[in-house]
Amino acid sequence: QVQLVESGGGLVQAGGSLRLSCVASGRTFSRVAWFRQAPGKEREIVASIAPSGGLIAYGDSVKGRFTISSDNAKSTVYLQMNSLKPEDTAVYYCAARVQIMAKYNYWGQGTQVTVSS
Repeated sequence: QVQLVESGGGLVQAGGSLRLSCVASGRTFSRVAWFRQAPGKEREIVASIAPSGGLIAYGDSVKGRFTISSDNAKSTVYLQMNSLKPEDTAVYYCAARVQIMAKYNYWGQGTQVTVSS
């Protein structure tokens, strides 16, 4: 059974840091990503990684501030978020896909990140 379980969200002041974790189990995934969705806005991809071999990509709004990494022994993908801004406030979702170039068809429940000014 596939499970994606996020943790690590919370309330932080602008300029602060948070680390999100996603335990992705049940399948071998070709790619795992973090998405976010703020109220009234479309969902956007934040970062993605191929757990087997890196191949990391970031959304333009987080480049230089966020770092995605994976620990395959723990089936966990992390999102280290530094220099947080109020506009980073959103629900962050972990998503995964099995097939290369396919849609992300496995999703976590989401974790709230709130950045106060």
